[in-house]
Amino acid sequence: MIFNYKGKNVLKKSDLEYKQEGEGTSHLYRLIVKPDNTVKVEIDEEKIYEGSLKEDWEMLKPTEISDPDDKKPSDWADDSMMDDPEDKKPDDWVEEKRIVDPEAKKPDDWDDEEDGEWEAPMKDNAAYKGEWYVKRISNPAYKGSWEAKKIANPEYEDDNQLYKYSGFGFIGFDLWQVKGGTIFDNVIITDDLSEADAFAKKWKTISEVEKAKKNEEDDAKKAEEKKDDDKDEDDDDEEDKTESEEM
Repeated sequence: MIFNYKGKNVLKKSDLEYKQEGEGTSHLYRLIVKPDNTVKVEIDEEKIYEGSLKEDWEMLKPTEISDPDDKKPSDWADDSMMDDPEDKKPDDWVEEKRIVDPEAKKPDDWDDEEDGEWEAPMKDNAAYKGEWYVKRISNPAYKGSWEAKKIANPEYEDDNQLYKYSGFGFIGFDLWQVKGGTIFDNVIITDDLSEADAFAKKWKTISEVEKAKKNEEDDAKKAEEKKDDDKDEDDDDEEDKTESEEM
């Protein structure tokens, strides 16, 4: 949900969570913005969100900021773990994965001038233990993640009229949908609660008729599908009977 504030579109910090159901019938979307800068969203007269313009949208600059003059102490330990200074690599630890084969012998017919200088082949080292890593232990000097102290934001300006708009020149819909055929109409913008309620009442009357009609259509469709399924089963039975008689 986006509000425009001082020429800038401001997106709600989190999405509205709801699932649209009842395809094929009309729905009523209602946004209520109050003078106390609170917002309520209803779909089909059911509340799905209520919150604050100041808290849920970043319209205003933050009241506090990190102090730019606050510096992390040079002895501040950010790492919760450290290498164990007492852990030493064993003297017999072998890190060489491949070694020269000590049993390899230069062939008697090897000619250095023609074949080049002979080199013994390499083989897997049976004593290989892998790369050695020092043991990790908790850092006794760990102080946690450092953060600069907070100070009042000199650029912060409160505004108790976030809700207020001087006027509306037009209404537009910016949509992304996976199924076509959606129609948006019957839009009202008003500061008269009774006028909005009367508008919603008209929708409810129409919606009840639409739902009843849709239920009739759905029931008729299910009956037709069942009729087709029964016919298919009868055809299959007749086919099986014919095959049995032929055998």
